Amino acid sequence: MLFLYNDPTAPEALLGETFAESGFDVSTFEVVPPSRAADPVVDVSFPDPLDYDVIVPLGARWAVYDDRLAERWVGGEIDMVRRGLDAGVGVLGVCFGGQLLATALGGTVTRSPHPEIGWCEVDSTRPDLVPDGPWFQWHFDRFTLPPDAVQIARNDRAAQAFVQGRAMGLQFHPEVDRALVERWIAEDTGGDIGGLGLHPDDVRVHTEALADDAAARLRLLVAGFIGLLDKDPQHGVHGVR
Repeated sequence: MLFLYNDPTAPEALLGETFAESGFDVSTFEVVPPSRAADPVVDVSFPDPLDYDVIVPLGARWAVYDDRLAERWVGGEIDMVRRGLDAGVGVLGVCFGGQLLATALGGTVTRSPHPEIGWCEVDSTRPDLVPDGPWFQWHFDRFTLPPDAVQIARNDRAAQAFVQGRAMGLQFHPEVDRALVERWIAEDTGGDIGGLGLHPDDVRVHTEALADDAAARLRLLVAGFIGLLDKDPQHGVHGVR
């Protein structure tokens, strides 16, 4: 499987560990290197998606609809995802990656009137795929569902998860552990947390209280996603479509 590092500050963290525990050989690909984080308009030659069983586009601080990026690597990554899906590769999109996946499948991404940071409740209609509970969020954009996708989780601010064949898109960050949350807090030089009326210490307290349970639910989520790979991608998930 391949994790796409769209942003050097958004690694796979617990997702990598969980897929490795499930028997996958984990590889990573750096889309925007640390040296270009201040100016992410770069040219990228993506790997062949057919070399992998699963591709996981990860998060990023940028917008999928940024024209500068769409003309460069975002457009190339969308093409990669589409080629992979057409060939039966599984795709799990996380936050920015979920928005990119939604775009690849015909959905849209817009600025959200209700951004989310911190641990937010998510209601699921398919707890075998996305367990209910608080999941970590850090997003200012949100996706609309692709035409043939089925929403399986949401809250009052955004659609939180969808499935379509072997693809699953997430708006939240199931991969976070304590260290990654602390890194994002430390790197919040733009004041995203304070801008939403939150305090970093509140995010830390909630993370300490919820991280272990979220890690357990992540294992269920990964197991559910792996189950999608055994289904016929032309007929969707049993009981969903």
